[in-house]
Amino acid sequence: MSHFKTRHLVIAGVSGCGKSTVGQALSDLTGFRYLDADDLHPKENVDKMSSGQPLTDEDRWPWLDVCASELSKAADGLILGCSALRRVYRDHLRSKSNLPELAFVHLSGDRDLLLSRLNDRKDHYMPPSLLTTQLDTLEPMQPDERGLVVNIDQSVDDIVQNIVDGFGS
Repeated sequence: MSHFKTRHLVIAGVSGCGKSTVGQALSDLTGFRYLDADDLHPKENVDKMSSGQPLTDEDRWPWLDVCASELSKAADGLILGCSALRRVYRDHLRSKSNLPELAFVHLSGDRDLLLSRLNDRKDHYMPPSLLTTQLDTLEPMQPDERGLVVNIDQSVDDIVQNIVDGFGS
């Protein structure tokens, strides 16, 4: 899609917001590869989250370094599904990827909707019990950050259209 004005995009938000679904739909539309940052976590992080323990910053930094490396290697563009809950994490991804123009889409939703989605989800290591911790950690995007906030109480097609409208021509 030639009129899409960003080549590197992070679909961000708490667990259950639809990062993977929206990221893949956007990938299908734009032709940019989609990568789920959940697949980049080391086994120790997955084990920790699976047991209901939230990650610490010390757990996250090496994982975020791997995410940034994937972004920087993707000369043809990349859509990365990554929680990027705090400003410092988003800044880290921008800095370490050497992509100051890196854009973010924060998928935002009501706690009850998110919890419902998590309870319905199968075959994922992130337990619904960690949603509260993620919501407590979440820092909204600031006006000086390149990005959009899109509410998830609409269809995937509408969410993708909001993103295209936000970063399109």
